[in-house]
Amino acid sequence: MATVSEKPRVRDVIRVSRDNYLSSEFVQKEKEHLWPKVWQVACREEQIPNAGDYIVFDVADESIIVVRDRNGETFSAFHNVCPHRGRQIMEGCGHAVNFRCQYHNWTFDLEGKNVVIQDKEDWNGTLDCEQIDLHRVKTGRWGGFVWINMDPASETLEEYLDPIPEYLDAFEYENMRLRWALELHIPCNWKVAMEAFMEGYHVAATHTQLLPTQGEDYTTSFSHGKHSHFGYWGATAMLGTPSPRLKRDTPADVRPGVVEFFRMMEEDFAAIFTDRDYEAAKRIMTELPADADPLTAFGMAVELGRKAAEEDGCGYPPNLTPEAMYKAGTDWHVFPNCVTLPYFDGAVWYRARPDGDDPSKCIFNIWSLKRYGPGKEPKVETEVHKDITGKSFGLIVDQDVANMYMVQKGMKSSAFSHARPNPVQEEEIINFHRTLEQYVLGQRRV
Repeated sequence: MATVSEKPRVRDVIRVSRDNYLSSEFVQKEKEHLWPKVWQVACREEQIPNAGDYIVFDVADESIIVVRDRNGETFSAFHNVCPHRGRQIMEGCGHAVNFRCQYHNWTFDLEGKNVVIQDKEDWNGTLDCEQIDLHRVKTGRWGGFVWINMDPASETLEEYLDPIPEYLDAFEYENMRLRWALELHIPCNWKVAMEAFMEGYHVAATHTQLLPTQGEDYTTSFSHGKHSHFGYWGATAMLGTPSPRLKRDTPADVRPGVVEFFRMMEEDFAAIFTDRDYEAAKRIMTELPADADPLTAFGMAVELGRKAAEEDGCGYPPNLTPEAMYKAGTDWHVFPNCVTLPYFDGAVWYRARPDGDDPSKCIFNIWSLKRYGPGKEPKVETEVHKDITGKSFGLIVDQDVANMYMVQKGMKSSAFSHARPNPVQEEEIINFHRTLEQYVLGQRRV
């Protein structure tokens, strides 16, 4: 990674064609060259906790059944289509002892093997040389997620994710559990939804309520192969103090600012940071003097949060040192369609997918994750909203969703031909489209 003093050398304005977001032809090429070729998050492991539990993952025209195997320790995935007449077999999620097509009773075991063909003798033995089992899909596991890849010749998940585990393994995503889960059907392209979380450049205009206590809001961003991240490596102001952009003096007592930041994140988002962190931060008002410096105040909030997590039976990840936190940065784009922002005992994970063939529709998931003590994790059902009109999902999500809607509308203007991402703060978006175009078009325009 470049040092915090280094910035990209910009010779020309970087342009991303609006066709990447609006073109029906681009959608069709994504269906052919992207979604069947990449590793994707299908679900969290805890969403299918028991042997025989399954979930259906849909993306573009593809539908995949993901099931926890009979041993309860591994996962399998299959194309969700009956080889008889093409009916999709399963819907939603649940528990199964087998997969039965409700059209003509063709039945498959949890390993995808065809075990029942109604009136099989009618074929007079000719089906014996046909592919009548479910078509298997590759699976992988990382970070507590089940990943799938429809390309049997694809690289391994480990090869695909490289170098992300080097930066994020210390956060122990696999030891987090769902705190809440949303699925929103949003009238925008899946990339518009994804990009709302791939840069911190928007915070000053979109999340203005955070600026008095967030500290630094200026970011730098870097690519790592297909993936990328941003962070506040050049920060000149600590959390709990005003953004330098506001040109305000740091208050003599920074403790209220630290507490207020955690309050807003808990009450307006309930993700990345946890309720434990907010309760712990409140204690600095009595356990620190009013003249404590910003680093001491935030550091004390972290340590009180660590003690609270230990008392809760989960603690903080043992390998998540300040050096590891600094190296990881704040936000990672996992190509093609995931973004995550982690903290010591929590994280948020976003996923976006196309919703049919309309480039102006997508399915957007938000998963709030938290470390829990043994047996203390809640049972979480995904809250699905196919129409988000007039609904609120908390101030921060509402602000981001409003941008998605207005961006999709604005891009259709005859006056707009290209996006012009910030070469310092929006490298995640630049690298995203470079990589996307290589998959979809076979060459890069960005």
